[in-house]
Amino acid sequence: MAAAAASGASDSGVDARLDQQTAQWLRWDKNPLTLEAVKQLIAEGNKEELQKCFGARMEFGTAGLRAAMGAGISRMNDLTIIQTTQGLCRYLEKQFSDLKQRGVVISFDARAHPPSGGSSKRFARLAATVFISQEIPVYLFSNITPTPFVPYAVSHLKLSAGIMITASHNPKQDNGYKVYWNNGAQIISPHDKGISQAIEENLEPWPKAWDDSLIDGSLLLHNPTDSINKDYFEDLKKYCFHRSVNRETKVKFVHTSVHGVGHDFVQSAFRAFGFAPPEAVPEQKDPDPEFPTVKYPNPEEGKGVLTLSFGLADKTKARVILANDPDADRLAVAEKQDSGEWRVFSGNELGALLGWWLFTSWKEKNPDRSALKDIYMLSSTVSSKILRAIALKEGFHFEETLTGFKWMGNRAKQLIDQGKNVLFAFEEAIGYMCCPFVLDKDGVSAAVISAELASFLATKNLSLSQQLKAIYVEYGYHITKASYFICHDQGTIKKLFENLRNYDGKNNYPKTCGKFEISGIRDLTTGYDDSQPDKKAVLPTSKSSQMITFTFANGGVATMRTSGTEPKIKYYSELCAPPGNSDPEQLKKELNELVSAIEEHFLQPQKYNLQPKAE
Repeated sequence: MAAAAASGASDSGVDARLDQQTAQWLRWDKNPLTLEAVKQLIAEGNKEELQKCFGARMEFGTAGLRAAMGAGISRMNDLTIIQTTQGLCRYLEKQFSDLKQRGVVISFDARAHPPSGGSSKRFARLAATVFISQEIPVYLFSNITPTPFVPYAVSHLKLSAGIMITASHNPKQDNGYKVYWNNGAQIISPHDKGISQAIEENLEPWPKAWDDSLIDGSLLLHNPTDSINKDYFEDLKKYCFHRSVNRETKVKFVHTSVHGVGHDFVQSAFRAFGFAPPEAVPEQKDPDPEFPTVKYPNPEEGKGVLTLSFGLADKTKARVILANDPDADRLAVAEKQDSGEWRVFSGNELGALLGWWLFTSWKEKNPDRSALKDIYMLSSTVSSKILRAIALKEGFHFEETLTGFKWMGNRAKQLIDQGKNVLFAFEEAIGYMCCPFVLDKDGVSAAVISAELASFLATKNLSLSQQLKAIYVEYGYHITKASYFICHDQGTIKKLFENLRNYDGKNNYPKTCGKFEISGIRDLTTGYDDSQPDKKAVLPTSKSSQMITFTFANGGVATMRTSGTEPKIKYYSELCAPPGNSDPEQLKKELNELVSAIEEHFLQPQKYNLQPKAE
């Protein structure tokens, strides 16, 4: 009886909280579409839907916010944007005494959601309104921009912070709010927690927060569009090493911006490098928030997103395809092989090519070997270790960071402040930082630098694929395989990872995976690392996300982790072989066997009811 009574009490507690949240919403929301949607749900007594909209506020994490657009505190809408910005504003006031002199930059992509009246542009204007109502200057781009232009503007204009309204390559109903700190990198802890707390303390909209007309005549509103555009491409020119080759090249390129913001900017980048413009996929070159030609607007998903690009390239006899995601911070590259097949390079393969290229180009300009001691490259811990192999042989420094460009950007900034030269950073999720004037991944610079690399190789009668093979022959084969399972239930995910931590009885990690012997374990959720003398991990740990790395006796490494922005359990695996003695086909076979063992023994999709990645 007691249990039933307790459950009834907890139900009424949930209901009371829901009533309180919806009552507040009805008082504060001035967007007629979301307001009406909530009134409708209340009138229908639709508790289930109300619970989805009001059950929990979106969590402000290290990348900011990301959620579907719609009504309620768990969604992206006018009111949650105002509340988030009010919290951010109060937090920045505490952190920067000169905030009113320096100000912030805000930009947006082309996303829109007509049913709720939400759009990236509207959200950006409301965010600007909040700051200007507090007499803080705002540099608001007048038009859509690639995400990397925001961190560039923060550094270039010496601002206190930057906000980019984008959900990058997420499905069309989503939007996001990404925050950059005054160092030009994405925020990391403790700022995420500080901002989160400040949002909770500033939920009621300030008197002028809804009136976005007040920004239009304001002296505090600046439009950085033209000057940032001009300066960014001037800075980019410094990374052009072979202008005459680019002008003469016979290599033809196709570019797709996948209905996002990239088209104009990649065209400008090609001009800056002396190239003829790439052929744009006509159906995908203009921004369209419906993403009508693709199932997912994410070039990382591989060939499906590139179908139209292949068609156009075959028609125009182009050999290389460059594909940006919708906010143009990522890049995928495909190359026509002699067999007539298209090869889409993985993020790790393109990382190997770009890392090799940026080092080779730097070395040509800096023959003095003593300069090597200040050269750095970075990659995330789940990315290929190929840069480590190149660094060992060539004598520069390589460092590994936690997953995500927030870590690489912040580490790069620390190194630059110490007078070091960070040539390159990358992550396997097709993110590349080729020019450290942007401390984040940048698909615009990566696209044109990849084009210059392909054009230069063509003068030596080499393809990108041939050069990649040459890199592996010289520095050792690095064969990688990554995928994911979908799981919407947090409890199941926790159970799966706890099972790995108590595999052979309590607090015992597995010693083998099928026939593969495990030689090392690092758990960045708990902070355990058996390769360290004190068994404590060197990289920062986070209890809020799951991440375990297994090292195998055969030279394999596999990491399993949860995603911060999607309901996925991701896994990454790699076999590294020393230079000169490797048969790539044999390595591939062995890696496939290892991955099968990990799926069967560790992930156990049947037991945990996980859905495989849709092909």
